[in-house]
Amino acid sequence: MNFATSQRGAGLIEVMVTVLILSTSLLGLAALQNRSLQYNHSAYLRSQANILAYDLLDRIRINRKNIDSYSLTAAADPPAGSLLAQVDLREWRQNIASALPGGVGGISCTTAQVCTVTIQWSEQDGSGVADANGQVDADLSSFQYTTRI
Repeated sequence: MNFATSQRGAGLIEVMVTVLILSTSLLGLAALQNRSLQYNHSAYLRSQANILAYDLLDRIRINRKNIDSYSLTAAADPPAGSLLAQVDLREWRQNIASALPGGVGGISCTTAQVCTVTIQWSEQDGSGVADANGQVDADLSSFQYTTRI
């Protein structure tokens, strides 16, 4: 009987250690799930950029005779006008802005009918830390696609 009284509280310590191990494991699983969601969203945005690049290249193939009109840097505003190439570039830029956060795009075509489409957008990094202005750090992602028309 003396032995049983000297063991008081040993079960409680075992339960506390088990809860500590279990909570640490659950926090690790939650962090893994969060990272998985971030990677999935990044892949989604890259897929959207791919679809948008193909969209513009298909528009150029339709209007192949005016391939020289499809030139636009990422920093430039899309051209105003009613020509098919100008309308295509304007609509394409609007689609990029609505599908990708902070998205911009540009295209350049050579005389050999080789076109390079570049699309850039911003992705929130995993830290979630805000700077002095309250803005969360974002990484600039880029997608580039080159093809012969």
